[in-house]
Amino acid sequence: MGLSQALSTAMSGLRATQASLSLVSSNVANAETPGYVRKTLNQVAGTTGEFGSSVLIAGVNRQLDEFLQAQLRTETSGAAYADVRSDFLTNLQGVYGNPDSTGTIEDAYNKFLTALQGLSTSPESQSARISAVNAAQSLAQQLNATSQGIQTLRANAEAGISDSVSTANNAMQQIARINVQLQAATGTSDASTGALLDERDRYITQLSQLMDIRTVTNSQNQVTVFTNSGVQLVGSEAATLSFNAQGTMTPTALSNPDPTKSTVGTITINFPHGGSYDLVSTNSIRSGKIAAYLELRDKTLVQAQTQIDQLAASMSSALSDKTTAGTAATAGAQTGFDLDLSGLQSGNTIHLTYKDNATGVTHNLSIIRVDDPSVLPLSNTTTVDPNDEVLGVDFSGGMSSVLAQLNGALGTTAGLQFSNPSGSTLRVLDDGATNRSDITAASVTTTVSSLTSGDPHLPLFTDNGGLYTGAINTSGSQTTGLAGRISVNTALIGDPSRMVIFATNPQTPAGDTTRANLILNQLSTASFSYSPQTGLGTTGAPFTGTLLNFTKQFISQQGEAATAAKQLADGQDVVLNTLQSKMDSVSGVNMDEEMAHLLALQNAYSANARVMSSIKQMYDTLLQIAGG
Repeated sequence: MGLSQALSTAMSGLRATQASLSLVSSNVANAETPGYVRKTLNQVAGTTGEFGSSVLIAGVNRQLDEFLQAQLRTETSGAAYADVRSDFLTNLQGVYGNPDSTGTIEDAYNKFLTALQGLSTSPESQSARISAVNAAQSLAQQLNATSQGIQTLRANAEAGISDSVSTANNAMQQIARINVQLQAATGTSDASTGALLDERDRYITQLSQLMDIRTVTNSQNQVTVFTNSGVQLVGSEAATLSFNAQGTMTPTALSNPDPTKSTVGTITINFPHGGSYDLVSTNSIRSGKIAAYLELRDKTLVQAQTQIDQLAASMSSALSDKTTAGTAATAGAQTGFDLDLSGLQSGNTIHLTYKDNATGVTHNLSIIRVDDPSVLPLSNTTTVDPNDEVLGVDFSGGMSSVLAQLNGALGTTAGLQFSNPSGSTLRVLDDGATNRSDITAASVTTTVSSLTSGDPHLPLFTDNGGLYTGAINTSGSQTTGLAGRISVNTALIGDPSRMVIFATNPQTPAGDTTRANLILNQLSTASFSYSPQTGLGTTGAPFTGTLLNFTKQFISQQGEAATAAKQLADGQDVVLNTLQSKMDSVSGVNMDEEMAHLLALQNAYSANARVMSSIKQMYDTLLQIAGG
C-alpha cells in the first residue's frame, strides 16, 4: 500500500470516528430527553482502488422498534383515559363525602329523620317543630351544594376538552410541518433527519395522550395520522379541531345524538380542503383524555346528577302527592268511575286499569297531564313503572279537548267512553253490553299545594319556591336539576306550626301527630321505585326501596366506581411503565454502553491519528532525501 492510499484510509477512518463521536455526544446529552431515540452511525466499507480501502458513512440509524412504539402509543391513550376518570371520580366521591362523616347527604337525611322522630313524639313542642324545619333546610342545602359540586366537575371536564383540543391542534400542525420538512429531505439519513423524526414522534405521542390514533408511514418518510375510527387528522396538511364551549354547566345542559338538540359543546374536525365532521355524535374519539372528559361530562356526571335529582323528586312527591280512588259510576249497562280532577296539575297522573275481554290482557294506563303539546307523545319510560302504558294528554285546551283526546285514543281501541258530567269531574265508562272491556280500577294522583288543606299531605319541599309536580315541557322534565333548586316551603319557615297543624276550621289540635307521623313514615319506611337512569336497577326491574336505602345505594355505588377507576388507572400505569421500560431498553440511551463506545472511538481516533502522524514523518523523510 502506498503512502497516499494509507493516508486516504486513515482520513476516512478519522471522519467516520469523528461522526460517531458526535453522535455519542448527542446521545449522552439527550439521555434524559423524553422521546429521544438513540442514534448510531451506519458505516460501510469503501472499494479498494487507486486510493485504497476506506470507511464510508451511509447515514444515521435510529434504534427504534416501531411495533413496540405503536403498542406504547395505544397504552398511552388508555392510561390517559383511565387517569382522568380516576381523578374525576375521586373528586366526585369528595363531593358526596364519606358515608360515615358529617356534611354529607346521608348525614343530613339521618338528622332530618331524627328531628322528625322528635316531632312525632312531641308535636306540641315549638322547639321540635323548629328543629324539624331547620333539619329539612339543612338537607335541602346539602342537595343544593352536591348539585353545584357535580356541575363544577362537569365544567372542569368541559374546560379539559377545550384545553385538549388546543393542544391537539398544535400537535397536528407540528406533525404536518415536520412531514413537509422530511419530504424535502427525502433520501437523506443524517443526524438532522433523525432529530426531526424524534420531534415528530414526540408530537404524535402527545396526540396519543388526547385520543386514540394510528399512523401510516410512506416511502417519503411522511406519516399520516388517523383516529382509530378512521378519521384522518394529519397528512401533508393538518386538519383543525374546533370546540364550541357552552360556558357554565347546568343540569339541563345535556348531550344529544342529534347535534342540533345538544346543549353542550361538541368537537368538530375541519378538513384542510373543506368539509367538517362531528367527532362527538359519531363517537369518533374512543380513548385518551378527550374521550374521558366527554364520558364524564355527558354520562358519568349526568348520572350522578340524576341520582340526587331523583332523591329530591321522590322526597318531595312522597309528602305532597295524594292518590284518591275514583267513585263508582254507571250509565245503563255501562260501569266505571268518576274522578275529581280539580287538583290535577301538569305532571300529575290519572291511573286506569281495564281488562280487554277479547284477549284477556289487563292494561295499566297512566294518563299524564301535559300543558305543552310539543312534548307529546310521551314514552312508556316516562314513568318508573315497567308495567304501565303511558298516555300524555294536553290539558291546555280545556276539558272538551281532553275528552276528545281520550276518546280518540281509547274509544276505538279499548271501547272506553270518557265524559264530563259536571265541573271538574272526569267520568270513564266501559262499553256496556258489548262487553269488549271492563274497568277494574281508577284513581288520580294530585299534588297538594296548601299547608292547611285539611289533608296531612303537604308541599314541605318546593322547586325554588314553586310547587314540584313532575311537569314535562320543552325544557325537559321538572325533575332535571331539582336537587340544585330544592328548598323548604317558605310558609313553613315562617310558621313551623304547620308541620303539625293541617286544618284551620276546625283547627288541628296542637298535639295531633297525624301529619308528623305521615312525614316520618313516608321518609323512613315507605318504599318507592326509582328511575333506571340513576344507574340502579333496569327499565324492567327498577330499584325499589326506602329513600334512605336509595341514598345509601347510590353513594355506595359512587364509592365503588371511584375505587374501580383507581385500580384500573394503576393497572394501566403499570402496563404503560412496563412498555416504556422496554422501549427505553431498545431505543433509550444507556450511559454505560455509550461510555464504552466512547472509549472504543477514542482508541480508534488515536490509531488513525497515529497512522497519519507516521505518514507525515515518512513524507518529511522523503522530502529531506529528495532535497539532499
